[in-house]
Amino acid sequence: MSRKRTRSRSALPAPAVATGRATKPGLRLLAGVVAAGTVCAGLSAVPASAAAPEPVVSRGVTIPAFYTPPTQLPSTNGALIRTEPLPLGLGIPGLDGRPMPGAATRLMYKSTDSAGLPVAVTGAYIEPSAAWKGTGPRPLVAVASGTMGQGDQCAPSFALQNPLTLNGETVSVGYEALAIYRILSTGAAVVVTDYVGLGATDRLHTYVNRLDQAHALLDAARAARTVPGASVTAASRTGLYGYSQGGGASAAAAELQPSYAPDVQLAGTYAGAPPADLTSVMKGIDGSALAGALAWSISGFAQADPDLRAIVDANISATGKAALTDASTMCVGDALFGYGFTKSSKWTTNGKSIGDIIAADPRAKAALDKQRIGRLKPTGPVRLATGVQDDIVPHSQARQLAVDWCNKGANVTYDAIALPNLGDKILTNHLVPLITDQGDAISWLTDRLAGKPATSNCWSMPIQR
Repeated sequence: MSRKRTRSRSALPAPAVATGRATKPGLRLLAGVVAAGTVCAGLSAVPASAAAPEPVVSRGVTIPAFYTPPTQLPSTNGALIRTEPLPLGLGIPGLDGRPMPGAATRLMYKSTDSAGLPVAVTGAYIEPSAAWKGTGPRPLVAVASGTMGQGDQCAPSFALQNPLTLNGETVSVGYEALAIYRILSTGAAVVVTDYVGLGATDRLHTYVNRLDQAHALLDAARAARTVPGASVTAASRTGLYGYSQGGGASAAAAELQPSYAPDVQLAGTYAGAPPADLTSVMKGIDGSALAGALAWSISGFAQADPDLRAIVDANISATGKAALTDASTMCVGDALFGYGFTKSSKWTTNGKSIGDIIAADPRAKAALDKQRIGRLKPTGPVRLATGVQDDIVPHSQARQLAVDWCNKGANVTYDAIALPNLGDKILTNHLVPLITDQGDAISWLTDRLAGKPATSNCWSMPIQR
């Protein structure tokens, strides 16, 4: 039995946590704050003469060697680093011998992180068995998953192969499969990004980082075009789809596409419950069932932003640092049981909430302000939907994003999903719209992929021009 590979993974100096939770060496750049030949497309990342790295084990789950990035990366964003067949955990053989809903490929590709540095990102491409019946070549939908967690075993591509991971140490559910399979049934191909640091074992997942997520999603669309056997091309219309964390990623990508990926033929974007204003969102999740996500945000931004790193180091207590270390290997299911309804004031040295500490520190406010979505005009039509009772990713800040875009003259279809209050801070007000709106969201996006125009309803928003 192989030894576990110890990696200094994401959290702040803290007491040791339970064994069996591997961490990542790339985070030594956070020392004192955080504990602890060129590869071409399709080629093996590790030279034959190099010693094989010891496997990474995260909460009892061995992460396949595929997810370990090479030391050198291609220069082109979206360039494939490696691919391999990906067995779909919920796939079945079709009557014509083709797999249903399609043939999947695991992939690693090059992107650029929020610091402007090259980064390897993993994901999956699925070539659908269903025929595309619309106009033009087969389109592509780049899917940005909702919150999965921060442990490598939570990666969306890993979840496509393992829809349910339940081993006594971690709970991971591939809930995005429903949306992905519904999109595949329309005949559109799908590419899914694992985001920066989720799956790929060289760093911590930079949860809800605007630039990291947008770049990873757009570069996934680029990478899909060169996957062996893929029918999508540079001429394929491309849609972006995401809810919650994914809604923020797709929204940010729609804004950045003109400057970062003008070669992606963006036809439309669905952004469901997008966390556009992280100051508001942090207050929403603090003390909620999803309080563990606050730990993921803190650790991810401490890794990426020196100002926030210093603030976290100065204000997070030993108890808080231990919680951040622990949470950094958790999936959503683990966090619900481990830190559900925890208040961030229990993690700070002065007993104040993380929100209050950020509000009192100009550096922290400026750092989060850089993450604000809505300051750029998105490319093409956007459908933005949010539940009016959402208290996890607050409805008001998502609606404000629609207003901001409308003020810039964007083509926005805004849908306020009217549901009764289904329970304060227990996730239901956030999760139910994900299901109830999914059919309409996919239908709207399919129309954009078919070349049908969208009609903005900005006229219904109280905006100032």
